[in-house]
Amino acid sequence: MSVNDDVIKAGIVSDADYMGRLFRDLQNANDSNLFGVVPLCMAPYFSLIIHEVKGKPQVIDPSVFDEFSADAAAVSARARHSLKLFEDTQRGIEGQLEFFKNDILDKHSAHFLGNTWFPPARRWEKDLGLFTYGGTLLATSHSAAFHLGIEHERIFRNDDGAYVRGTNEQVGRCFYRLGARLDATGGDTFVRHLSGNFVKRKDVRASGYYPRAFNGSTTEALNGVLTDFQVMMNFIDKVITAGADVLNLEYTVFKIRYITVYAVLQSLALLKDDARYPLSSASTAVIENILAAPAGRVITDRSVRHFRNTLMHYNLLPSADTARVDLGQPVFGLGPQYFPAYDFEGLSGLLDTCIQETANALNEWAGGV
Repeated sequence: MSVNDDVIKAGIVSDADYMGRLFRDLQNANDSNLFGVVPLCMAPYFSLIIHEVKGKPQVIDPSVFDEFSADAAAVSARARHSLKLFEDTQRGIEGQLEFFKNDILDKHSAHFLGNTWFPPARRWEKDLGLFTYGGTLLATSHSAAFHLGIEHERIFRNDDGAYVRGTNEQVGRCFYRLGARLDATGGDTFVRHLSGNFVKRKDVRASGYYPRAFNGSTTEALNGVLTDFQVMMNFIDKVITAGADVLNLEYTVFKIRYITVYAVLQSLALLKDDARYPLSSASTAVIENILAAPAGRVITDRSVRHFRNTLMHYNLLPSADTARVDLGQPVFGLGPQYFPAYDFEGLSGLLDTCIQETANALNEWAGGV
């Protein structure tokens, strides 16, 4: 095998092992509150791994995907693609906003509103679920729908959740065949350090919630997408590192944090620079301050995009010096190659600063839950 194949295989093995321990810890917690929110937050990352692994038949046994239907593969592809946010070249900003407005906001409202038999009581119907942990917004029903990759009609199909469950079971079987195990003996994941007592759900009317958030009452769909940015950042800031040393994170946790904050920052930059989506002066100032932060500028510098791409897709890019790759080092020794001023602990500290600053700024910009 080549060095590139070695890196791909090592990344897949690390991700599968982590997911096995995550499923183990969820099962052992036996906490319906945690089981209700953690999979919603992790869903796009499950799909990212499965989608990318499927495209690496040179280092895995292709039979891993023998029972993975074309439909499940399409769901995983859409869910994985959602992590690009406004960097999605297929949809761009306009396409993402149209999708959020037409396929999520409007269809959720049509499904949940107007059902009460007594019309005057319909004023109390709700169509947006907010999930918090210790008061911090971690997920919404809209962000979950965006990242699940499952079409609206199938999410709300009257089948007691059989379609969604079946798709998830196919993903789970793939992880098992990649080496994920419920009886894994490795270290704890963040789930072991959470308590369902801190999970709260609040249902609200989207038409009342979004106009008060972010950019104001005239940009409801944009505010909804920015809320998705907010919950993603809160998850990687407050939850996925629970019980861990943020300066010495294992491969999968570091990877999830890096690709998420990278996508959020790049998406905010694209939004700020696109005159078709006028922002208020206050919103523009918030984004400019986020993007001007020194940590964020280093994390998203054009010179390190190949580092992000390797974390996303597993394979090395031509800019990597294969002679310096070390599978025994964090992130296979790639950090110092792309960030020569930092060792892994220094890079992890920089990443943590970037995540905290971005999450705090988005929470302040969004207003209260």
